[in-house]
Parts: sequence; structure tokens; C-alpha cells
Amino acid sequence: MQFAERMSRLGTETAFEVLVRARALEAQGRSIVHLEIGEPDFDTPSNITEAAIEALRKGETHYTPSAGIPQVREAIAQHISQSRDIEVGPQNVILTPGAKPIMFFAILALVDPGDEVIYPNPGFPIYESMINFVGGKAVPLPLRMEREFRFDHDELRALVNDKTRMIIINSPQNPTGGILEEEDLRLVAELAQKHDCIVLSDEIYERLVYDKPHHSITTIPGMLERTIILDGFSKTYAMTGWRLGYGVMPEELAQRMAKLATNNHSCVASFEQYAAIEALTGPQDEVETMRQEFEARRNMIVEGLNQIPGFRCVMPGGAFYAFPNIEETGKASEWLADYLLHEAGVACLKGEAFGEHGRGFIRFSYANSRKNIQEALERIDTAIRKL
Repeated sequence: MQFAERMSRLGTETAFEVLVRARALEAQGRSIVHLEIGEPDFDTPSNITEAAIEALRKGETHYTPSAGIPQVREAIAQHISQSRDIEVGPQNVILTPGAKPIMFFAILALVDPGDEVIYPNPGFPIYESMINFVGGKAVPLPLRMEREFRFDHDELRALVNDKTRMIIINSPQNPTGGILEEEDLRLVAELAQKHDCIVLSDEIYERLVYDKPHHSITTIPGMLERTIILDGFSKTYAMTGWRLGYGVMPEELAQRMAKLATNNHSCVASFEQYAAIEALTGPQDEVETMRQEFEARRNMIVEGLNQIPGFRCVMPGGAFYAFPNIEETGKASEWLADYLLHEAGVACLKGEAFGEHGRGFIRFSYANSRKNIQEALERIDTAIRKL
């Protein structure tokens, strides 16, 4: 079979590949602690599930507008307006099956072949994959541990030029847990306005912050008109399998994204849209309970990793990932991640799965119980000391 050339430019998510390998070892009787996948280990809050069930019982099983039913778009607009202290309406909202389509559709709608897109590196691998897929030029913006994985301002200034079509930012960030400060966002805003760039602001972990408040670039004057907010329900409400995400953007772009949605998936499952409304408007107690538990796990895993020979880990400010530097072990991160899986029974990801600037690091997801995290730390420590 002969494939289109563009398929050679399409990347993947290593987390799912490692999950398959880990499951295969479990099938052989091995005990594996899963710290590779970025998925909350909590159940979806029951009020959300019940809202979906009730919608099914009422017959909400038919097509809806591609952008989402008016009620869910209104609920999202109100949530974004209140949480970011900005003013948006349902006309600015697109509901999608997961948040990834917002990345894909935004890049499809805005980036022509040869256009440059700046993206964080290490960063979520689908950014680079989608830029390459559409024929854009992916320009990595290094995130460095010595800056707690915030970018260097001079490096960003040197990268932005008149060919830059889009700047992608992610805060809190995957895989590092780093958080951008207000001064970082102000610089992105200054450069975006100077060079007429669009900003894709991935804020999927906005509710999972621990030490500092979340800031959205849309609050900076002039940026609401040139920013796409990417958000969703997977991380905040433990709804990964529901596949519910959304984007908030200027109305003229939302209209074009709705056309892409029509061509791609028609619409999000109708009964799930009522669950989304309940998630945003119903009780938020369980969201805060999960956030507090993730914070306790963060403290545990970072303290434990820093006691392991050759590991150096800064404290992540958000999300649920620890990203220790492992260069002092003398081993490459790809080799060490494989060694930990087979020798220690701990599934994790090599840093370069998130880009070249992740080399020398390993990502651990602490979206697992404290008991399992403690078990993993003990296994890792034993395995490293064998080296």
C-alpha cells in the first residue's frame, strides 16, 4: 500500500506505546506500577455520570450542531469568563471529542506550508506532530530546568520573526509541571502583537495548580482577539475516556473550526454534552479534593526522587508530572526508562519523547495512589543502586 507523504511527518504519543509494553509484561505475570500515562486514577464524579445517564433516558441520542448545543457553549463561556476574568460568549466556543482536535483544527485553519510555529520543548508531542503534518516549520522553544522550565526571554525574542504564524504555550505544562509567570505571558503578548501572531494557549491543567495562581494570556489587553484557549474535562473531572474538550477563540475562527468539526466528526455525543454542563455548573467539591490529593502526591514523589542517586527533580507547580534530570546516573534517559520498566517494574517515559530538549530527563505521572507511588520509589531506588 502506498501512503501519502504527509503520513511520514505524523508523530505519536509514547505514553500509549509504553502502556502497551507494560500491559504485555503484566500479562506475563509481572507487577507493574503505572507512572507513564497522564490519566487521573479517580472515577468521574457521580453527578456528572448521572447527568449523562439521565440525558440518555430522555432520548438525547441524536445529532447536535457541530460546535455543540447552545446550553453547553453558554456554560463553557460563563466558566471561562469567570475563571479568566474576561468576557466571551457561546459564539466563541467549540466543543470537540477531547482537546486534541482544538490543536489540530487550529493549526489546520491557520498554518500554511512554510509558516513557522513556535512550540515548547520539552512539550506535549502532538504540537510538533501537527505542525509537521500540515507542512509548517516547527520551531522549538527550549524550557530549561534551571528556570523551573520557563522559557528564556532572549531565546524567544530571537525565534519570533515575520514568518511566525503561531506561538504555542502550555501552562501548567506537560511534561514538566512548569508554570509561566505573568512576565513570561506579557512577553509572548508583546511579540505576538508586534509580529501579528496567533497564540494557542493550552490551559488543560488550569485547575491543577498548587503554589501560584493560574494566569491566562487572554487577560492582557489585545490578546483575547488573537488567542485560542484550549481546555477540557479530562484532567479536571477525571473524564479522560469521555473525550470532551473545547476551544474558546475569536468568533470568525470559531465558525471555521465548526466547519472542520462538521467535516471530521459531525458533533460530540449529544448525551455527553449534558454531562459537560453538569461538570461546569454542578458541585466542585470533588475537583478540589482531587487537586489536594495530587498536591500531596507531588510532594511525596519529588522528595522521594531527590533521594535516589543521580536524580535531580525541581518541584512542579501544576499538572501531575515530575520531570527529574537523570544525567548523573550516567545513563541515557531512553535506556534508563526501559531499564526501570523491565528491572523495577515501573512504567515511565523517556524525556526525549517530549522533544530534543527533554533528553537527560524522565517523566513520571503521579496520577496514581500514594501507596503505588511509594512502591515505585522503592523499586526505582533499588534498581538504580544496582547500577
